[in-house]
Amino acid sequence: MTVKLFLEFAVVLAAIFIGSRSGGVGLGLWGGVGVLVLTYGFGLAPTSPPIDVMLIILAVVMAASVMEAAGGIDYLVQVAERIIRRNPRQITVVAPLVSYAFSLGAGTGHVFYPLLPIIHEVAHENGIRPERPIAVSTIASQQAITASPVSAAMAAMIALFEPAGFGLTQIMLICVPATIVGVLIAALVQTRVGKELKDDPEYQRRLQAGEIEPPIGRKVGEATQRELPKTARMSAVMFLFGVAFVVIAGLFPALRPQISQAGKIAPLGMATTIEIVMLSAAALILLATRIPAGNIPKTNVCQAGITAVIGIFGLAWLGDTFIKGNEKVIIGGIGDLASAYPITFAIGLFFASVLLFSQAATTRALMPLGISLGLPAQSLVAMWPSVNGYFFLPTYGSLIAAINFDRSGTTRIGRFVLNHSFMLPGLVATATSVTVGLVIAKLLF
Repeated sequence: MTVKLFLEFAVVLAAIFIGSRSGGVGLGLWGGVGVLVLTYGFGLAPTSPPIDVMLIILAVVMAASVMEAAGGIDYLVQVAERIIRRNPRQITVVAPLVSYAFSLGAGTGHVFYPLLPIIHEVAHENGIRPERPIAVSTIASQQAITASPVSAAMAAMIALFEPAGFGLTQIMLICVPATIVGVLIAALVQTRVGKELKDDPEYQRRLQAGEIEPPIGRKVGEATQRELPKTARMSAVMFLFGVAFVVIAGLFPALRPQISQAGKIAPLGMATTIEIVMLSAAALILLATRIPAGNIPKTNVCQAGITAVIGIFGLAWLGDTFIKGNEKVIIGGIGDLASAYPITFAIGLFFASVLLFSQAATTRALMPLGISLGLPAQSLVAMWPSVNGYFFLPTYGSLIAAINFDRSGTTRIGRFVLNHSFMLPGLVATATSVTVGLVIAKLLF
């Protein structure tokens, strides 16, 4: 039995490894191959694919994609730029908070990319080491995913925890303040990181070689002027209204339709509510802006969202199948340890996310195990920010983008790979978020 378990686990790891090397949708596709091997090769019964999670993601992605096609994301970037430029000397604290808010509202960290050149430019203009705000802002954009009411990861949490009476409201009560504090502490630590630009040898080399221009002064608050379509502001406002409606529906269940379920009258579930609201928001934005529907699948958000859906489909299905097929052995083996030292489950979430490169896939694959172990819902939610371990290996898209946007050369991968610019703010933000979350969970629940 033990040999069989290890062989099955090797199949899971092999699927993740090959999929991660393929990149993009390859991770999800190889998850499907893993399910095939476990089912046909080892006789495990495949579990049901996470349909609700995938439908929530699709609904939110559609709304965000219509907004992007109408220029709404460009409008939000322009707003974010104004905020950052008003506080140039405090950019190491302001930029991460703006990046956090950006991802919190949009539900995806991919919308953070347009802010990177702005953060670099403002830091460079004011003689601040760009690594400081860029690295922590990159971390902040992902911490927000475990607090956003419309993220793919939140969709997975709602589907898992709402049946137990721990819904969107309770999750956000813990995760929003916990992750904000985590980002703030990481930002404060980051203000002391590295040499000043005038003392940094790599920056000085690039400056003298003409690889980067000297800082050019700009008036405080002066933002880059870009022509936006007339539909930009309208689409952004309509999308944010949709997000606000979802949050309000979660806070006040009485506002949701009362329907009959299993012979009982109860509010419409949050998973279905999000699907209905965000699909409707997408349709209304499309109607109001009159953008060509053919442009929507071409947007960056849509492409990233489809990749996320396929990743959830394959990887979460693979993880579910493996865990359910070996439930007694796995729970018997680690149940006592996790019950005595719950923080070990947080460590497991962290390192699983390092392999899976997805908060949503990690959530859907491992949180059912935490529930099966009998860990309290509030503790599991408090440990949830641990799924932000993507930064541990400097191979994730947002890390690579951040390194490339920093023309000063201060944001970098170290000689020993793991000593890169994102390690310190990532570890500080994640550890702080989990610690604060556990305190909040104990006080409120």
